[in-house]
Amino acid sequence: MKPPTPFQIFVAIVTGATAICLPIIALTTYQVPAFNITTFAIVLCVLLVELIWLYRQSSKQLRPHMTAVIIAIVVFSGLTLGVVIWRIPLAIPTIVAMVLFVVFTVVTAITRWFPRRKYQYLTNFDTKPRSVARRALLNKPTRTTIIPRTVARRALPDEPIRTTTIENFLNKLAEERPIRFLPQQLAEFTQNFTVKLGSGAFGSVYKGELPDQKPIAVKVLVGIMDKRMEEQFMAEVGTIAGTQHINLVRLYGFCYDDTLIAQVYEFMENGSLDKFLFNEDDVDTLQENDRKVIEFGRLNEIAIGAAKGIRYLHEECQRRIIHYDIKPGNILLDANFNPKVADFGLAKLMGREYTHMSMTGMRGTPGYAAPEMWLPYSPVTYKCDVYSFGMLLFEMVGRRKNFDCRAVESEKKWFPKLVYKQWDSGMLGEVMAACGIEQKAERERAVRMCKVALWCVQYSAEARPSMSKVLQMLEGEIEIEPPPNPFTGLYVSDVPDSHWSGGNTNSNDLQSVLPV
Repeated sequence: MKPPTPFQIFVAIVTGATAICLPIIALTTYQVPAFNITTFAIVLCVLLVELIWLYRQSSKQLRPHMTAVIIAIVVFSGLTLGVVIWRIPLAIPTIVAMVLFVVFTVVTAITRWFPRRKYQYLTNFDTKPRSVARRALLNKPTRTTIIPRTVARRALPDEPIRTTTIENFLNKLAEERPIRFLPQQLAEFTQNFTVKLGSGAFGSVYKGELPDQKPIAVKVLVGIMDKRMEEQFMAEVGTIAGTQHINLVRLYGFCYDDTLIAQVYEFMENGSLDKFLFNEDDVDTLQENDRKVIEFGRLNEIAIGAAKGIRYLHEECQRRIIHYDIKPGNILLDANFNPKVADFGLAKLMGREYTHMSMTGMRGTPGYAAPEMWLPYSPVTYKCDVYSFGMLLFEMVGRRKNFDCRAVESEKKWFPKLVYKQWDSGMLGEVMAACGIEQKAERERAVRMCKVALWCVQYSAEARPSMSKVLQMLEGEIEIEPPPNPFTGLYVSDVPDSHWSGGNTNSNDLQSVLPV
């Protein structure tokens, strides 16, 4: 609730003083019964209280009600003076006062107890839209951009849902940048959800188009809206809603309704990074003039861009954001192969005054999650994202999954350990050759990425660099010191490939990556 401005306070004082003093002076002078004076005073006080409350809302939606209350006070005062000046029956101002009292009390009650009316979705935007999508929806009226109030009311969830924690969260989010869409709008934007981009345990992603022809990706959540899904929805929408960075995927809006729960993101033409690292079929289908985008020079640029996005989350946001799930599948690429960090379903906000937080359960994807994330109630810092980024760098250099159960030699099954062994023995060039990195400039970048990755995956979180330092090392701004062995506290056995690719894990799998 915003405090009233000085002008609002001045208007309220002048209106109140005029409305109360003049009628009471007139009625007292002409010896009107005390009962009538008391009645008038009570009604005026009620109207003034309503006026002050409306002023304190500082909301454009309440300005008509505020104006009506001011008019009611003036009319009531005038009719009261009319009893003296024009000798009109005393019953007239009394009846008018009671009618005004009932009408505006009801209006105030409705406005107070149904606060969700304050955002009528796409009809209550500012005169200065903050996004291209919002400007398009305002400047190009369509059948879906102007929503009657009755339709908006029908779209609201039932009363039990309206009282949940997530609804309080959505009410606060109404003043943020994302747009709250209606199910009918998303159905029209996606042509009834016909073009599916992909699916997973969370639901499906569909391609759509805003009225300004801007492509979008609509992530539709499926299943019962339990506490875990609510937390994931609030984490993803709440964290990314307050962020603006070229290397973070942009959230246009969301939908939370009995029939549809979805998030609307910018469309990334080239999908996720993992398909260029692991899926040979996707690489073979690229046109000849597009093959350069998967060359190592471009991969190095993608790594730097992703590092900038993570640095923004850790160091430049008002509250530090820990992503918890950095991996190739969550690095999306636009038409120009610029990387954007996506999927904030596991993200957490952490005040900068806190050095760590305790985990009550496993987070992240096996194979990318830091060792401390495997232990319940262990202190976890933002350095867990640094560890995951290091694992991402290894896969970008090798263009393979870090753990490959198909490898014949056991030492080649886990790529990060192979890289350290070859680097420590001065034979890292053999790894570069095996990865198809032959040009001198590309080899220099690859060696730099490997050394940075070895620093990032240090077993001790304190030994890992910040993302600012990681970025400086990747860009060659500072010299990279020889990294210590990051695997001295780990024992890696032959575990199933599903473990390292995000499959289900069990206690035996945990023993393979815990300290010995």
